[in-house]
Amino acid sequence: MATQKQYLNSLKGFLFLIGVFLANFTPIANATENNFIKVDKNTDLEIYEWTHRPVVIFANSDKDPNFISQLEFLSKDIEALQERDIIVLIDTDPKLSSSLRKKLRPHGFAFVLIGKDGQVKLRKPSPWNIREIARVIDKMPIRQQEIARKKQEKRD
Repeated sequence: MATQKQYLNSLKGFLFLIGVFLANFTPIANATENNFIKVDKNTDLEIYEWTHRPVVIFANSDKDPNFISQLEFLSKDIEALQERDIIVLIDTDPKLSSSLRKKLRPHGFAFVLIGKDGQVKLRKPSPWNIREIARVIDKMPIRQQEIARKKQEKRD
């Protein structure tokens, strides 16, 4: 039996997906809460350095099955994204020739995890679920410091 929290997280994910398709990714509804942002031509990763871990999702179309799967994976646990300061940047328009596309040079679908230091930490040609993403992030030195700091704050 699902708990109320699980139900609410599932509902959030479902509502997010509806919002994504209705808004056609221009700034996605309630982006600050859900941390999903459609990139524009000049989106720059530097604005997220030391504050967020950008996950950049590239696809040649918003109808790409890998892209849709990736959004479903990410929307299943918004809380885990927020806990790890993840911001999801979405680029589904190769014709836009965004600065991120020029810098990261994806071929078709691509999942790219950027660390808080601005460096590429992971590139994958297929969707990744939250559990896999969290495992990689939780091993990063900066994340380890964040976890230790939170534990210390709870003790104080």
